[in-house]
Amino acid sequence: MKFVKFFLVGIVFGIVMTKSEIISWLRIYEMFKFKSFHMYGIIGSAVVLGIIQVLIIKKGRIKTMYGTEIIFTPKAKQWTRYIVGGTIFGLGWALIGACPGPMFTLIGTGAWVFLFVIVSATIGTFVYGILRDKLPH
Repeated sequence: MKFVKFFLVGIVFGIVMTKSEIISWLRIYEMFKFKSFHMYGIIGSAVVLGIIQVLIIKKGRIKTMYGTEIIFTPKAKQWTRYIVGGTIFGLGWALIGACPGPMFTLIGTGAWVFLFVIVSATIGTFVYGILRDKLPH
């Protein structure tokens, strides 16, 4: 019962992603071909909203639902890791036609091929865990 709220938020999130066409392969294709502002508008709105939320959390000293304070710790900026990671992420996104976020939503719409994507992403996560100490960070 304690995870019901997360399940319900996930359902609402899936509905919003579906109705806003974020999971549409055509919308993603249009974005990568620079033919439509739709996805850029959604991503830009999410970035601006995220910045506002972080400022509110920092200024308001907001706590988690468990009562612990949220602390942001700055990380060393290593531009090569951002470029390499962003390139790998973008290539994967272009290859499968979807961001990792809506993978489960796409299965819910009947795109069963995304089971393969989820299995592959899970295997990739485990491989990263194994190789993590050997990779530059």
